[in-house]
Amino acid sequence: MNQAAQTARVSPTRTEPVFAAETYRPPFLWAFAAAAALFVLYAVTLAPTTAFWDTSEYIATAHVLGVPHPPGNPAFVLLAKAWSLLLSPLGLPVAVRINLFSAFMTAGASFFWFLVVHRILAYFTPSELVRRVGSAAAVIVSGTAFTVWNQSNVNEKVYTVTLFTIALMSWVAFRWRDRVEAHSGQKTGRWHDDNAMLFVLYVLALSIGNHKMAFLAAPALLVFLLLVKARSLLNWKLYAFGVPVVLLGLSMQLYLPIRAGLDPVINEASPTCRQDAGLGAALTTIFTDGKADAGCEMLGSVLRREQYQKPPVSQRMAPLGMQLANFYQYFDWQWSRSLQGRLGYLPPARVPFTLLFLGLGIWGAMEHYRRDKKSFWYIGTLFFSLSFLLVFYMNFKYGYVQGQEKQLDTEVRERDYFYICTFSVWGLWVGIGLTSLWLRLADTLGRSRKAILTAAPVMLIALLPLGLNWKYASRAGDYAARDFAYNLLQSVEPYGVLITNGDNDTFPLWYVQEVEGIRRDVTVIVMSYLNTGWYVKQLRGLSQPCPRPGASEADPTVIICQRPFDAARAPAFYAAANRAPTRAIVPLTDVQIDQVASGYAQQAGEGMTYQARGQTFTIEPGTVLSPAHQFLAVMLNHAWGDRPIHFASTTYTHAELGLLGHVARTGMSFKLVTPQEAQAARLTPMPTAPNIMQFTGGYMDIDRNRAMLEREAQYHGLAQKAVWADDATRNIPMQYTYAWLALATAERVRQNEQQAARDEVRAQEFQALAER
Repeated sequence: MNQAAQTARVSPTRTEPVFAAETYRPPFLWAFAAAAALFVLYAVTLAPTTAFWDTSEYIATAHVLGVPHPPGNPAFVLLAKAWSLLLSPLGLPVAVRINLFSAFMTAGASFFWFLVVHRILAYFTPSELVRRVGSAAAVIVSGTAFTVWNQSNVNEKVYTVTLFTIALMSWVAFRWRDRVEAHSGQKTGRWHDDNAMLFVLYVLALSIGNHKMAFLAAPALLVFLLLVKARSLLNWKLYAFGVPVVLLGLSMQLYLPIRAGLDPVINEASPTCRQDAGLGAALTTIFTDGKADAGCEMLGSVLRREQYQKPPVSQRMAPLGMQLANFYQYFDWQWSRSLQGRLGYLPPARVPFTLLFLGLGIWGAMEHYRRDKKSFWYIGTLFFSLSFLLVFYMNFKYGYVQGQEKQLDTEVRERDYFYICTFSVWGLWVGIGLTSLWLRLADTLGRSRKAILTAAPVMLIALLPLGLNWKYASRAGDYAARDFAYNLLQSVEPYGVLITNGDNDTFPLWYVQEVEGIRRDVTVIVMSYLNTGWYVKQLRGLSQPCPRPGASEADPTVIICQRPFDAARAPAFYAAANRAPTRAIVPLTDVQIDQVASGYAQQAGEGMTYQARGQTFTIEPGTVLSPAHQFLAVMLNHAWGDRPIHFASTTYTHAELGLLGHVARTGMSFKLVTPQEAQAARLTPMPTAPNIMQFTGGYMDIDRNRAMLEREAQYHGLAQKAVWADDATRNIPMQYTYAWLALATAERVRQNEQQAARDEVRAQEFQALAER
């Protein structure tokens, strides 16, 4: 090709393909280099351990081959476990290995996105330099969008696997199109090309075993098929082989009833089948997504996600306009999250960058449409399904920050992670828009290779999210969740029961127990699960005495019996209290447990009381009592005295049960004490005002608390952390504030003002962190 012809075709005004399908060659090495660069970025900013929310749950379930919360995510569990085993010769901690799995998934998605964008840019220019740089820019923007980056350097969710499978299916669909167009008019290979669709169907079915979000790619795939080769729908072989391929992919979910039936130590919702149900019942339940679950009711319940009980989409949990505004809030985060990051809802400093990347994405979409309508409609349908359709379907409440000022009913946390694929795809259009802008500038400067190089600096815009998101996206050196869990567990006496509140004071404890092997003797009970029969039965099994020493260690990944206290991994002052319990924490049968769990919540009336350990306790009138409170009352009456009972400082359950003045502060927890125990010389009575007792408890062992906070607790420089990026977990550093203020209050009770002042300084350090 002569120079005149080549420079003419650089012009952005031309719309015909630069390369025919049969001559196009994908740049696999360049795609690998781009993916490797992103993987290095994620590794550099990788969380060194667990994090809050679902991170600990997923790391722990992958490690022990457990069952996470519905829908169970069997594909993730198996893939992450295999990945962890592959990396085990490197000697990396389990958490680092599984966090790297998330990084690998997103980097792998970037590999395929690079190839997708490169193929699209073949309709823009013959310049290989432009196509490669443009593709690299697209995956840089895509991979450094805040939510994509922040979910790729820790395994908080399973959506990086979804992102990988959507990118893989997209690339296969694009290659299928090339093969179809290359074979156009030929008799040979006419139907053979459709084998690629069988692979896509298999990946799609397999991906549903990770999360159903992958199915959002289906509309785009169908549109693409209709545009490229609609007659493939008449190919009977596609159906004859497609159905078994899909069923094979879905069969991955047999992991759920098989593993759940073996009683893994983390077995959420226990998705089992009845003993008289066979393989056919399990497969029927899986293939019908739980709608036909005879014999496998618990498995069906998990697949249907019954525990979430969301209303139909016709009943909006917030006005659709506010849900779209919440989505735009998350879009605003993607390109410059660190600017006025403390202001989570549309601060002015981010507006220019948000508008810039919004405009570049729209420009990229418009240029894409003009150059190649078929691939545009694929990406466009994919983006629509992953954004507006997803907003409508998920039907969220007001966003966490969005509804705070007006005290509206909000989600418990920000839900931006649901849109990781959305923002990744938008980043591709931003890269295409930048490339189109580059070509237009080159066109203005003379349509030559020199003009292309002269205009190339405009592509540096793609690096803006890298710099403007780093502070908030990086998780390097973040031990906050792990240390909080460690400190909370070490606040509990040997063989103690620890009552917790929800995800963030429970899942990290599971990680520390099941992955690091620390304080497995503690029976952690999360109130939100205590309403369910399956959970109470598991707690009964975990706490029953062992028939012989060491029996629980036969397989630490399954429920056998009470696990032993390891004095070598606990504070030295617990050595004297090392007495194994003599009975399980619940004396109820399966039938009795199911009866209580099937009951309804009720309000406490005047004079409602209950007994435990020979004492009578009064419940505040109007307190809403759920089955969890009833189970807990049974546990107090049966287990208290046989083992210590502790309440995490994050929960108010002890106050709900009328126990506020009957607990002693023990580091990050409160221990239930009898009047006789409260007379011990080491316990100092605290002021009885409820607003003080909620932080101090009725009593304080000052020396024990000081030892916990000053010598036993692990912080990893937490108070000096630059930012606390998650608004919904700002109560975590405040738990340290309350612990140090409680110690200061106790010192003032014994008139030690100087020490109290020093303790208050420590409290202020953590309060300052909560406000950063």
